[in-house]
Amino acid sequence: MKKIIIIFACFIVSLPGAYAKEASDELKIQSEQVVNPEVERREIKIPEIDTENFEAGAFYGQYNMEDFGSSNVTGLRLTYHITERAFIEGVFGTSEISDTSFRNILPGGLFPNETETLEYSYVVIGFNLFPGEFFPFESVAWSSAFYVVAGAGNTNFVSKDHSTTILGGGFRILPKDWLAFHMDARMFTFESDVTGTTKVISNLELSIGLSIYF
Repeated sequence: MKKIIIIFACFIVSLPGAYAKEASDELKIQSEQVVNPEVERREIKIPEIDTENFEAGAFYGQYNMEDFGSSNVTGLRLTYHITERAFIEGVFGTSEISDTSFRNILPGGLFPNETETLEYSYVVIGFNLFPGEFFPFESVAWSSAFYVVAGAGNTNFVSKDHSTTILGGGFRILPKDWLAFHMDARMFTFESDVTGTTKVISNLELSIGLSIYF
């Protein structure tokens, strides 16, 4: 009888150890079944704006003069970046405006010549609103920014100077830290009497351009 009691007692004592071993084995199996995700990290190169503060470039686009339609426009820009957000820019542009549509109605047209040169120069203050990144290809990111500009200048047309205000905005991306690509829309507003009636006209310009930092 004593032997039976001893054997039963040993069995009772061994139960917690067996249960603990079984629980440990179960936890081990569960831990082995957990999937460890392996996320492949992409290396993305982001060009930074050159440390130089000056930017010079050229642009080409369409200048839509009220009452006379659209004409090609070309010009030059010189920009000084005051801070990462703010900049000041001087611009010179030229376009050829034609009064052909009026010559079909009025003998001699409105201009001394059928095509007259329009030239403008102005200075604007600009502000970068949304600096960010542009992804043209996989694993490639270019610095970018939307910006707004406002300023004033002069428009010379048919031998007359016109004080002009300029409002606009654009989008700039940098494929290289020294190279920038621009897309711009700017509105030129001034008073003109070229049609025989003095009125304020607003001329929209759309352009693309390239510039370099130096």
